[in-house]
Amino acid sequence: MRLIRLVLICLMLPAAALAQSFDEIAKLLPEGGYGERAERVTALAASGDPRAEALLSALAAGDLAVLKSDGRLVVIHGDAARDALSGAEAGPVTRRDVTRVRVNNKLRGQIRAALGTLGLVAGDPATRARAASQLEAAPDLAQLAALEQALRRETDPTAKSALELAHGTVLLSSPKAEMGAETVADTKARADALALLAERRGASAQALIRAQLDDPALKDAAASALTRIERAETLRGWGLTLWQGMSLGSVLLLAAIGLSITFGVCGVINMAHGELVMLGAYTTFVVQDLIRAHAPGLFDWSLAIALPLAFLVTGAIGIAIERGIVRRLYGRPLETLLATWGVSLILQQAVRSIFGPNNRQVGNPDWMSGSTEILGIVLTWNRVWILLFSLAVFAFLMLILRRTALGLQMRAVTQNRAMAAEMGIRTGRVDALTFGLGAGIAGLAGVALSQIDNVSPNLGQGYIVDSFMVVVFGGAGSLWGTLAGAFSLGIANKLAEPLAGAMLAKVIILILIILFIQKRPRGLFPTRGRAVES
Repeated sequence: MRLIRLVLICLMLPAAALAQSFDEIAKLLPEGGYGERAERVTALAASGDPRAEALLSALAAGDLAVLKSDGRLVVIHGDAARDALSGAEAGPVTRRDVTRVRVNNKLRGQIRAALGTLGLVAGDPATRARAASQLEAAPDLAQLAALEQALRRETDPTAKSALELAHGTVLLSSPKAEMGAETVADTKARADALALLAERRGASAQALIRAQLDDPALKDAAASALTRIERAETLRGWGLTLWQGMSLGSVLLLAAIGLSITFGVCGVINMAHGELVMLGAYTTFVVQDLIRAHAPGLFDWSLAIALPLAFLVTGAIGIAIERGIVRRLYGRPLETLLATWGVSLILQQAVRSIFGPNNRQVGNPDWMSGSTEILGIVLTWNRVWILLFSLAVFAFLMLILRRTALGLQMRAVTQNRAMAAEMGIRTGRVDALTFGLGAGIAGLAGVALSQIDNVSPNLGQGYIVDSFMVVVFGGAGSLWGTLAGAFSLGIANKLAEPLAGAMLAKVIILILIILFIQKRPRGLFPTRGRAVES
C-alpha cells in the first residue's frame, strides 16, 4: 500500500496542488497533519524548483520553523534565522520566537525519498547519475516508482547506466513481502536485474545475488549470475597477474639491458651496474629539486630534462670505470668482479656522504599520476609509461646496433674480437663506448625506477641479482634474449607468488634458471659467431 500510494502521489498529484506555486505549497507545510505534509513534500520535490533540496533538508533536520511575529517560514541556524524561501537573513531568534514544523520518523523517510526523487529529475546529467548512485548504495523501495519514471525519460548514457544499476539494486534489495503479490513481469524484472548486476558489478554484487538463492523463482537465475561472476573474476585474476608480470618484466628489462650489452661485448661482470641505476635516480632527484626551487612550472617536464642528463652522467662514469679499472683486467673475470664490486661500494658511500642515507623524494608528474581501468584491471599510469619507456629503450638500442657504425663494430667484437681487431676495428675504443652506453642505459633505468621505488643509496642492490638472472637466462649479449628473459621471469614470478609467497617464488625461479642453464648454457638466444661458439 505504501508503494501504491507513493506512485499515485508522484504520477497523479491533485490538480489543486499542481496549480499552486512552490512558495504557496511551502507556506502550507506547517498546517495539517503528517499525511498532508507528506503530500506537500512530494509536491515540492516534483516542482523542480532549485530551492526544494535545501527546504526539504531543513525540514528533515527539524530546522524549519514559523516566526510567531509575522508567520514567515524560516530556517534556524543556532541563534539566527533566514527566510526559507528568499534566503534573506531574519535576524536573531530564541526558542520563544518560533514554532518548529514537526516531523516524525515516517515523514523523515518520505522526505529522504523525495530528496532522492529531486536528484533524479535534476537538469544536470551528472546530478542525476550521482543521485542514482546514492540510491544504489542505500536502496529504498519507496524510490522504485521514481526510478522507473526517471529511466523512461533518461537520454544521457552515463546517467541511464547509473539509473539501471540503482533500479536493479532496489528491486533485489527489497523483500518480496514489501513488494506485495509478485507477478511474472516482476520475476522477469528481478531476473534481468540479476544479469545486469552480474555483468556490471561483478564480485561487489555477489552478496546481493546470493541472497536471491532462497527465492525459488530466482534460484536458477542467481546461480547462473554467480557462475558468470566467478568465471569473469578468474579471467580478471589471470589478466591482473599478466599485467603485474609485464610491469615487473619492464622494470627488469630496463635494469638488465645495459648490463647485457656490457657483458656481451666486454665479457665483464659489472657489479657496479646497480649503483649506476641508483645514480640515474639521484640525477632525477637533483633535477626535480632544482625545478622546485627555481622553476616550479617546469615540474611536468622534469623527467624529460632528467633523462638526457642521467644518460650523460652515468655514461661518463661508465667510461671512466672502463678506462681507469676494467681495461687492465680483461681476461681475468674474478678480478674484474671484485674490482667493480669495490667501485659499487665507493659509489654507494659517495652518495651517502653527499645526499645522506635517507630516502629522497622524487615526485610523479601529472601525466604519470592516477590510473585507468581496462576490463576491470586497474592500471597505474606510472607503470604503463615505464612499460612503454622500456620498449622504447629496447628499440633505441636495436636501432644503434643495426643502423650505426658503432653497432656494427659492437657486433663484430662480440662475435670475434681477434678478427675484428685484424680488420682495423679499435676494440679498446669499442669497449669504452659500449661500457659507457650500458652505463647510460642504466642511468635511464634509474630515472624510470625513481617513479616507483625509493630513491636511496641501496636502490640498485635490489635489481643487480635479478638483472644477472635475466642476462644469463636470455643469453649474454643478446638484446632479444634480454627482452624475452625479462618478461618471462617477470610473469613467472607473479604466477608463482600467490602459490609460494614472494621470497619462496624467487628461490623457485632461481632453481629453475639453474636447471635451465644446465641444459642450455648460452641461454634462450645465444649469440652466434666463431669466437662465442668456440
